[in-house]
Order: sequence, then structure tokens, then C-alpha cells
Amino acid sequence: MRRGNLRRPHRNPAFWDSVWLENLQRYSNSGNLMRDYFALTKPRITWLILMSTGVGYFFGLRGEWDLLTLLHTILGTGLLASGTATLNQWYERDEDAKMRRTERRPIPAGRVTPAKAAIFGILLSAAGFLELSLAVNLLTGLLGLITLASYLLLYTPLKKRSPLSTTVGAFPGAMPPLIGFAAASGTLTAQAWVLYVILFLWQFPHFYSIAWMYREDYGRAGILMLPVVEPDGRSTSREIVLYSLALIPASLLPALLSMSGRIYLCGALVLSSFYFYAGLRVLLERTALRARKVLLASVLYLPLLYGLMLLDRPGL
Repeated sequence: MRRGNLRRPHRNPAFWDSVWLENLQRYSNSGNLMRDYFALTKPRITWLILMSTGVGYFFGLRGEWDLLTLLHTILGTGLLASGTATLNQWYERDEDAKMRRTERRPIPAGRVTPAKAAIFGILLSAAGFLELSLAVNLLTGLLGLITLASYLLLYTPLKKRSPLSTTVGAFPGAMPPLIGFAAASGTLTAQAWVLYVILFLWQFPHFYSIAWMYREDYGRAGILMLPVVEPDGRSTSREIVLYSLALIPASLLPALLSMSGRIYLCGALVLSSFYFYAGLRVLLERTALRARKVLLASVLYLPLLYGLMLLDRPGL
């Protein structure tokens, strides 16, 4: 009986080595591409946004919390924030290519084309808006849309025109607690705006310290941050001190509105005073090292303050 005409396995070891290497390269390239698209979403910034959104949600609760609503809120906000970050990098791709700290980002480095990045950002943003509007409530979706629009249409273009861009950008930057609060309650109360004010003021020392540290980079890209316009750093250090000082009484408001208790009150006073002290050192010694200390203080301040606020929440 004749045997079927079956293909025999290739017996050349070199052939299988080449196939293995080819597949390995393909998987490696796919993994690198996924990392590049993930980098477009600025995950470290998105994490801070989601943390602030979660805090807003828990203070917006008027009864038992709903895990599904919280997950929809986090997912929708994460998608919207990721889309905004991607579109921001698409818009600023030429400026990013001129700065050492951003020249290796996926778009200026040529690993992701501008067209694909724009499509990716639009899809993420649309998905986030729909997730918040349909799975949570319309107010939450509109707040997310306002955040995206003001960030991309006002703050981003203004960065090459005026140092006031930092102030303008602080308004959408402080929106995450409002989004979370609206997701839980369907409305905005004084408590929501207290969270907004704290995050609004926190941003100035944080971003001014970054601007001071990378002022030469921003100057090469033509981005008119305050330390670029006034290189001596006096105005920048004054702004850091003023906003960190204003943050001290603002941080105490949750205790005064019975959002948190005495433990939070004492902790907030200590944390805010430490933040102010770091800013005051910049005023006395205008160096990149002191600016980095402010940046470090800002990164520690926000999660610690939020943690105290939640742990010392009445009725927890």
C-alpha cells in the first residue's frame, strides 16, 4: 500500500535555529511595541490621577460603596487620562525631539508614527468618555471631557506662548477628585471643591521644581516655562513658596468640614509645613538640588495626605 505524501519534518538543525530566532525576534518586537504604546499613556502620571479620583469617589459616597461603579470610574478615568497623555505627546512631538529628557519618547524616537499615536489617543479618549458617561453618570463623563479639552486646547498650546500656562494647566490638573466625587454622588458639594483646591495648589511647587530642573531643555524646545523666561529663578522660587504656604490652610479644610478628624489635622499640618520648608529652601538657595528636594517632597506629600484623609475619615 502506498503511503500518503506527508511532509517530513525538516531535519536540518540550522533551519530550526533560524525559525526559533525569527519567532523570538517577532515576539520581542511585539513586546517592544506594546511598551512604546504603554509609554505614550504616561503611566506614572496616570497613577497619580487615579489615586486622586479614588479619593474623590470615597468622599462622594452617601451610603454603601459600589465596587462596580468604582471600577468603571477608575477604568474610564484611566482611559481618558491615557488618551489625553498620548494626544499631548502627539501634539508636542517636535518639542519633545529637542529636549534631552523626552527625545527618546516613542514618537520623536520614531518607534511610533504620529498618525498611529493620534489614532491611539483618540480611541482611548473616546472609550474613556463613553465608559464614564454610560457606565457611571453623565456628569462624570462631562467632567472628564472638560478636563481633556481644557488640557489639550488651552494648556498645551499656551506652553509656547506664556508662562501662565502652568496656572491654566492647574485647572484641568485638579479635576480628578471632582470626577471621582461626581461618580459616587452624581453631584458636587463643598467637600469636592476642597479636594480640588488642595490638588490645585499642590501642583505649583511640583511643576515649578520640574521646570527649574529642566529649564535648559524647555528653553531649547521654546516652551516658555517661568524659569525659562526669568532664568535667575527668583520668580520661580517665590511662586513655590507662596503656593506651598497657601497649601497649609487649604490642607486643614477637610478637618474643619468634618471630612476627617484630629489625626488628619495634625498630620496635614506636619506634611504641609514640611512641603513649605522644602520650598523655602529653594528661595534661599536657588539650585537644581533644592528644586529636586521640592519635587521629592511633592511626590511624598500627596499620597501621605490622602492616606491620612481616608484613614481618619469619620465613620470609617
